[in-house]
Amino acid sequence: MDLKDLESNPILDRLPKHLRQFIKPQNYKDYSAINQAVWRYAMRKNVSYLSKVAHKSYLDGLKQTGILIDDIPNMYGMNRILQDIGWAAVAVDGFIPPNAFMEFQAYNVLVIASDIRQLEHIEYTPAPDIIHEGAGHAPIIANPEYAEYLRRFGEIGCKAISSAKDYELYEAVRHLSIIKEAEGTPENEILLAEKKVEDLQKNMGEPSEMALIRNLHWWTVEYGLIGTVENPKIYGAGLLSSIGESKWCMTDKVKKLPYSLDAAFQDFDITKPQPQLFVTPDFAFLSNVLEDFANTMALRKGSLTAVNKLIESKALGTIELSTGLQISGVFTEVIAHEDKVAYIQTKGQTALSYRDKELVGHGVLNHPEGFGSPVGKLKGINIAIEDMSPRDLRAYDIYENEVVTLEFEGGVTVKGEIITGTRNLQGKILLISFKNCTVTHNDTILFKPEWGQYDMAVGKAVISGFSGPADLNSFDLITHEVSSTTIKTKKTPQLLELELLYQQVRDYRLGTNRTISRNKILERLQEAFPKDWLLTVELYEVAIATNHRELATKCLNYLHDIKLNRPEIGHLIDDGIQIADQQLKTA
Repeated sequence: MDLKDLESNPILDRLPKHLRQFIKPQNYKDYSAINQAVWRYAMRKNVSYLSKVAHKSYLDGLKQTGILIDDIPNMYGMNRILQDIGWAAVAVDGFIPPNAFMEFQAYNVLVIASDIRQLEHIEYTPAPDIIHEGAGHAPIIANPEYAEYLRRFGEIGCKAISSAKDYELYEAVRHLSIIKEAEGTPENEILLAEKKVEDLQKNMGEPSEMALIRNLHWWTVEYGLIGTVENPKIYGAGLLSSIGESKWCMTDKVKKLPYSLDAAFQDFDITKPQPQLFVTPDFAFLSNVLEDFANTMALRKGSLTAVNKLIESKALGTIELSTGLQISGVFTEVIAHEDKVAYIQTKGQTALSYRDKELVGHGVLNHPEGFGSPVGKLKGINIAIEDMSPRDLRAYDIYENEVVTLEFEGGVTVKGEIITGTRNLQGKILLISFKNCTVTHNDTILFKPEWGQYDMAVGKAVISGFSGPADLNSFDLITHEVSSTTIKTKKTPQLLELELLYQQVRDYRLGTNRTISRNKILERLQEAFPKDWLLTVELYEVAIATNHRELATKCLNYLHDIKLNRPEIGHLIDDGIQIADQQLKTA
């Protein structure tokens, strides 16, 4: 999607092309009057309860971010207001890959799944929707300390290395969330999808960096509590947007634990209420724990572990050498010596960069089939190549047109004629290019002269490893293929009629059409839509607001009958009546 289709916003203008591929139009006109009623009920119920248990930033943020209780937020309007606090919002289709989700956050962009849950799932849905994103995430980012945590989390999180199994789990969770929210999905299909997610979660092996940081995200951004263990307040979007869990989490049935790095090792199940939650003393403490976690990542530790993580991921990643040279590609092999990297190898398109900018002449066109290089110091020489002065380099024949044999401590030998060297602005050598070059490790040939020019990276150690390329422009990243899309409810004649009834009551309440017969609407509901309860609650609210006692009594009697037939939704009906009565008292 082209960002020119969105209202201009300097924050959105900064988004790289590979993130824009996930953005979709909100299509506000597609929201039906039923959707609007679901939003209104959830928001009124939440705000009524959350005013007592949510962090004070929530209610303040609702006002600041322009989120209204009576209407689903319009993304364009939200962006105008969010811009004042340095943020923006975009619409997407359900779950997007975790790295992309976090990278949006790094650009101060809130990702909002613009679909809205069905009435049957009004209390909770595993699928991301606008109630969760718009009413949960958006208000809290008005708090500057929390907003910076969210941005920093995205910045660090998008560099976390995933495993191949993480990608498989993401696809399984996305599929489950879609079919569970879709109307009419057979129960056995849902059970099979749930079992697949459960089986994958049980057999993930050693958790990847992405799995661990995703846990931290869940227990803070999604399901976080703040304050003290004895008297916590809610700030996590999953709790703020879930009518059921926001109450459940405040009971003694949910264990409250002090937030710490241990939360990274606590898994979660999106299909069930959470048995325990973590409480942070304040928002600043979240950033402290995040930094502690970042210190454990390949991003900061580098070494052989970083390369092995990238190999296991089977995805595009980057290592950075001690010279600052960055190698981006799909890593397939590593030769180790005394627990250190002796040689690295990528397969397929590879790019070399310095300070996140591709080196001229070293893009994927120059390295289309992979890149391999020794890492470490030369055998028997105390000074590393990168630390050699021009005089040192000359003394060891590392000089233009010289035929040299470089033996590395890790057992790799490079023999060939030096063509040239590539240096950074400070004069440090990053690359040495050879012709007629042979590279071997013991008896194994790693590079042959007939393969062309050999570019050898210079670096005594791997100091960093992270997901994705160093230079975003080096690769074609606009390759996202959606394996499944959210399933839209089919508009049957019966559903269209029900939507019309909802629209008529909405128009009456808003004062745009007062000619409708509310009694006839109630009669039609009783006759044709015996399972629907929310419109009768709305009719009751309109009746008491206009002092139409007879209609109000009819609504209450009908709602009582519905509760007898559907006791599982009795509490929803009671809460709707209570909210309407409270509004009348405060009017």
